[in-house]
Amino acid sequence: MSWFAAAIIAGVTSFAATNIDDIVILMLFFAQVNASFRPRHIVVGQYLGFTALIGASLPGFFGGLIVPKAIIGLLGFVPITIGISHLVNKDKEPDEVQAVSGEFNPEYNSSLLSKLAHLLNPQVFNVAAVTIANGGDNIGIYLPLFASSNLPSLAVILAVFYVSIAVWCYVAYRLTRLQAIANILTRYTQAIVPFILIGLGLFILIESGTYRLLPLSP
Repeated sequence: MSWFAAAIIAGVTSFAATNIDDIVILMLFFAQVNASFRPRHIVVGQYLGFTALIGASLPGFFGGLIVPKAIIGLLGFVPITIGISHLVNKDKEPDEVQAVSGEFNPEYNSSLLSKLAHLLNPQVFNVAAVTIANGGDNIGIYLPLFASSNLPSLAVILAVFYVSIAVWCYVAYRLTRLQAIANILTRYTQAIVPFILIGLGLFILIESGTYRLLPLSP
């Protein structure tokens, strides 16, 4: 498999695995669209919040330029651990998603986010802040993924991410009009996410050559 195809696959799987719950949150937002809360506010807010998560994950890439790739690959155990955690706590996840989307209040966030609120449309800020608040898993997955990537691969992965955001927003918008399909999608995708995360972690371990550090490796 070429590095280009591998980067696309890594980008698609990591984005899907870390943003399944965002479909539900985006649907909740699109269901509240009115004269003052427009779809563009949701889309811009989603891009803004996701960009903040990318910025918080980029130190992994720069660390990968200094630390040996095989050592960086040990971070592949992070998505594996998160995947196992999702399997153990899968019954709690729907409630957690509802809590993040329903109880978020900007006044409880950091001063940096509060300052941004004055520069942005409040609706855009709210969407961005919810995206950031719900992005703990994103950073945990993207840090090792970026650290195990070179610059061309990182560029491809980021391009996949930003295209996928548009697709995610469109899908969520359409699903607000097809609630039965939305319920089925949410139910079954949540079941496979842990396995995608575990597979992604194994991919990072293998791609980075970390398996060579194991005592039993030839």
